[in-house]
Amino acid sequence: MTTTFHTERQGDTERWTLNDPATRNALSDAMVLGLFGACVRARQDETLRVIVLTGAPGAFSAGGSLGSFASAIGQPLQPGEADPLVDLNRGFGDVLHALCGLPQLLVCAVDGAAMGGGFGLLCCADHVIATQRSTFATPEVTLGLPPAQIAPFVWQRLGDAAARQCLLQGRMYKGAEAQALGLVDELVADDALEAALAARVQAMMRAAPGAVASTKRLLQRMRNDVPDLRTEAAFAFAQGLRSPEAAAGLAAFAKKQPAPWAGQP
Repeated sequence: MTTTFHTERQGDTERWTLNDPATRNALSDAMVLGLFGACVRARQDETLRVIVLTGAPGAFSAGGSLGSFASAIGQPLQPGEADPLVDLNRGFGDVLHALCGLPQLLVCAVDGAAMGGGFGLLCCADHVIATQRSTFATPEVTLGLPPAQIAPFVWQRLGDAAARQCLLQGRMYKGAEAQALGLVDELVADDALEAALAARVQAMMRAAPGAVASTKRLLQRMRNDVPDLRTEAAFAFAQGLRSPEAAAGLAAFAKKQPAPWAGQP
């Protein structure tokens, strides 16, 4: 049976693939668990030097999967009821923190769409390679949802001004625009991703693994100066998903219609 998260080891490099082409590699619960488990294992592996995170052909990731959340959209909680969405959403925040905490070099290779949560994954990378045809966006606010878990990581990667452009407007960026924004480090022709990736991994081998791990620990200390917002973000997402605004926005998206707050073009 094909799994939605696939790992492949080649020497001291490991390739992690978000593997659900039918959903454009949307981040399902199973995929998030697989990614988190791989991070836990990698932290203990002193023989692993480089991790490549990519998506099955067609996309990097379409973002969070609402499959397990569908019944909660627009549905308020009963008084005193604990919200299961909080723990589910916080689990993705745990993945983002785990990726940033990896002692290995993390390269994200993008060919296609990197949306929402997929955009957030890129903000955890040490190097992002993307094809010119790739597209990037955090469209959550256009659907009536807050991009809660990814917001701190987008802010740290891009800075305040650019993060506001992404997170508060849901703008779409093409490859060259994403490179100018600071999200993409290396932009390549549509048929050159694998060759560029191999060259980048080879170049990274010049860096001593112990020195890399030590330097990343120092960088992580600076990241830790920012408050840990995982729980607050999870509550914000859960509240947003249960709101009438999200119900209207997601329904409009499914029908390929403008959201009710969008106004006339």
